[in-house]
Amino acid sequence: MFKMKHKEIGFVKNRKKFFIFSTVLMLAIIISSFVFGVDLDIRFKGGTMVDYSYAGEQGAVDLEQVSEIASDVLGSNLTVEEKFNKLTNQNGFEITLVDNDGVSSEVQGDLTDKLQEIFADQDIKQLSITSVNPTMGKEFFIKCMVAVLFGSLLMILYIGIRFRKIGGVSAGFMAVVALLHDVMVVFGTFVVFKMPLDDSFIAVVLTILGYSINSTIVIYDRIRENKRLYGSTKSLGEVVNISVNQTLARSVNTSVATILSMVVVCIVALIFGVNSILSFAFPIIMGLISGAYSSVCLASELWVTWKEKREKA
Repeated sequence: MFKMKHKEIGFVKNRKKFFIFSTVLMLAIIISSFVFGVDLDIRFKGGTMVDYSYAGEQGAVDLEQVSEIASDVLGSNLTVEEKFNKLTNQNGFEITLVDNDGVSSEVQGDLTDKLQEIFADQDIKQLSITSVNPTMGKEFFIKCMVAVLFGSLLMILYIGIRFRKIGGVSAGFMAVVALLHDVMVVFGTFVVFKMPLDDSFIAVVLTILGYSINSTIVIYDRIRENKRLYGSTKSLGEVVNISVNQTLARSVNTSVATILSMVVVCIVALIFGVNSILSFAFPIIMGLISGAYSSVCLASELWVTWKEKREKA
């Protein structure tokens, strides 16, 4: 377990270093989104996914040939990806058709018949099909973004009311700025590792928002107590620095315990090939690291900077 030594860490003193580091990181994420591109899942942009299984060893079915057959039946804007389910020990592949209005049962039957005819020895079977209308996908994405925005506004309101004696609204606003930093880190994780933005992304973002704001509120609560304790004998910067140091052990221990549990989840997901869990657990780890950093090194430091500039103005 992490324990604080007697020497205080100068979080407020070194805030400019934290601000520069975070600014560089945000710029790197933005540049990466242009370099690597942002891939939206079909749940957001619309399309169709058809999953098949086949008998035999992995690679027994030529995916290039599958792509040619699928293109003849469905169209050219598609991808074919190898799949392996370790739970059922079953090989397969997934055909993804982007920006279409769905595939009729007749076309599905034609595609399956042709695949079974060409790969007669592999016993190809259609497992599932998922279709999302492009308009519905965009509407779902917009609703998810509105949910995140609404949640952020509620956080500002909550912090503004709870910590009104120490300048609640400005404290709440800076807490949300720190949260946006965490959201960007999660977004960058999806971009750099070429993971499509899907409902897992929204779930990760909402989870990190809740986790990070909780750590920030603990620090704000200590600031409120210490302001009452020290009164005018210490400056706001000194009170904030003392408060962050007093809550540091709690923040580190909580973060390490949570991150380790998610690492275990990632390992299990890798072993059993459960990509849906992996696409949630790994970004969560990156978000937890960012949340621990932003709550300790950004939120209250940004607030102190804001308050000091307001007093000088």
